[in-house]
Amino acid sequence: MLRESLNDLTAFLAVARLGSFTKAAAQLGVSQPALSQTVRALETRLGIRLLARTTRSVSATEAGERLLKAVGPRFDEIEAGLVALAEMRGRPAGTLRITADEHAAKTVLWPALRRLLPVYPDIKVETSIDYGLTDIVAEGFDAGIRLGGMVARDMTAVRIGPDMRMAAVGAPAYFATRPPPRRPEDLTDHACINLRLPTLGALYAWEFENEGRALHVRVEGQLVFNSVTLILEAALDGFGIAYLPQDQVQGHVATGRLVPVLAAWCEPFSGYHLYHASRLPLTPALAVLVEALRYGG
Repeated sequence: MLRESLNDLTAFLAVARLGSFTKAAAQLGVSQPALSQTVRALETRLGIRLLARTTRSVSATEAGERLLKAVGPRFDEIEAGLVALAEMRGRPAGTLRITADEHAAKTVLWPALRRLLPVYPDIKVETSIDYGLTDIVAEGFDAGIRLGGMVARDMTAVRIGPDMRMAAVGAPAYFATRPPPRRPEDLTDHACINLRLPTLGALYAWEFENEGRALHVRVEGQLVFNSVTLILEAALDGFGIAYLPQDQVQGHVATGRLVPVLAAWCEPFSGYHLYHASRLPLTPALAVLVEALRYGG
């Protein structure tokens, strides 16, 4: 591609992503007629239509979509690299977009941010609660926090917490009228409090393991929540068995408000990791957050 086409490609990417010449012109700081002329010049040089224009909308043609997918990520990498260099001139600054599940955000991310943000007032953080395996590059996140076994191999991962355990628990009042389960299969005879994963839509299958034998159990009950906080409240009120991170229930177990069951089937697993795209340089703000979260650091 000729060197003079770089500006034309930048113009095309802006219009294709925003779906509007007017919005793209405002973003790029040029006039709408000049932007339209630039894109037409690129189409003429390539000999193919890249954008379908109507009086109401602008959308990429099939050829335009292919070009967008081919060059868009490369331009994003260049922009990220330039931003990183610019931020090196001063204090860590800018907005960090982080995706994490509710438990990770509360127990790992927020304690670190509570210490970090007063020291670095120019850093802003937007946290998105998400239980899915988010593609952080496609969704525009700087980093994600997930359990170690869930991080994609093409990502750079940093351990930010110890191994974890889950716990199956119920209130004494619940077990007063029925025997506790001895095996995961026994849960089919119990009222269980389900978690519907907000970003996936499916009910979470409870995962158990004992001496190398793994079981995924789909449980039933009167209640389904998309928040682990409400699941805990329902368990404390005696509405059934809940399956939650051990650290979230251990205080209630210690006081006798909850009774653990199936402990032998709740083996430890890899804890939380922060992950980010391997091919993109860390901005100073993200580097500071990584060090604040690094487990054992």
